[in-house]
Amino acid sequence: MPASLPTEARREDVVRAVVAALADALGHELPDVTEATRLFDDLNVDSTSVLGLLMSLEDSLDIEVDTDILEQHHLESVAALTDFLLENL
Repeated sequence: MPASLPTEARREDVVRAVVAALADALGHELPDVTEATRLFDDLNVDSTSVLGLLMSLEDSLDIEVDTDILEQHHLESVAALTDFLLENL
């Protein structure tokens, strides 16, 4: 993502990437996902899905997710994961 994008545009791009990566990891479309969607409680994400999610995000955003600093609370919701990614891009 170009660094010149406004923060809001970058956030929207990352949210879209997170939703697309979730759909890829879970194997089905997620038309109703919002930033408030909880990964484990609402989408039934499990540890295997998290690995697929992170790999998909690394590919789509051309980043490397540092799993040493990734904590459980970063995976609570789409918003929490988006915040983590924006802080670490």
